[in-house]
Amino acid sequence: MLRSLWTAASGMKSQQLYVDSIAHNLANVNTVGYKKESMEFKSLLYETLRASGVDENGNGTPVSLQVGHGVRASANVKNFSQGSIETTNNPLDFSIDGDGFFVIQGLNEEQLYTKDGAFKLSIMEDGIRLTTSDGYAVLNSEGEPIEFDNTFMPDKLVISSQGEIGYMTEEGVEDLGTTVAVAQFRNVAGLDAVGGNFYKATGASGQAILEAEDDELKKSNIMQGTLESSNVQVVDEMVKMIIAQRAYELNSKAIQTSDDMLGMANNLKR
Repeated sequence: MLRSLWTAASGMKSQQLYVDSIAHNLANVNTVGYKKESMEFKSLLYETLRASGVDENGNGTPVSLQVGHGVRASANVKNFSQGSIETTNNPLDFSIDGDGFFVIQGLNEEQLYTKDGAFKLSIMEDGIRLTTSDGYAVLNSEGEPIEFDNTFMPDKLVISSQGEIGYMTEEGVEDLGTTVAVAQFRNVAGLDAVGGNFYKATGASGQAILEAEDDELKKSNIMQGTLESSNVQVVDEMVKMIIAQRAYELNSKAIQTSDDMLGMANNLKR
């Protein structure tokens, strides 16, 4: 009965983590470029009370008797499926159709990666810089911040599907000679989420591969005047929450039952 208490407790802890993950998804249902996460579970170690096999007298036990010790959360996996594309008509809004990520210069010049293309303009002493809403610089394919001169007008900005940056003039589109950096990863599931819609590369994800430098990659398309919505499906998350709530309730009932049984065992001597 003590075993059942700890087993049910592990179930309650795991379901609580599951609800935490679902709540996080629901909280970010309107977050640009957010990718939903899902919790994965594994059973804990089994205690073998009777092993299967054949003894020295040739007597066989066809099946073993094992008792499990509960469950644990094993992974929290991001789903990088494409979210819906919403038109904003803002020339500084960009979405990526494909597997690519925008490359951002974070603190201490650390490179970060995001699907959130809601960019802004930051006024610098010597020009204008394309940044995120947090002020982090958007990088070009050379690894440098994307900057414009002080006469730049955002409604004149033109971005091709491959990220080439142009500027609309009376004579047509002038190529500014720089390209928005778009990076891919061999294993996107290995990326670490660091908050602010940003990810960082890890040993599991592998190093970022710039699309401009690898002809074998399937190229992504950049779409100006649009944003990628969160890929969270509210109805799916609500169904998962109901299932998690019921599982939590059943595990708490198992604890109550085990406690009642322990109480009855303690009262046998009376």
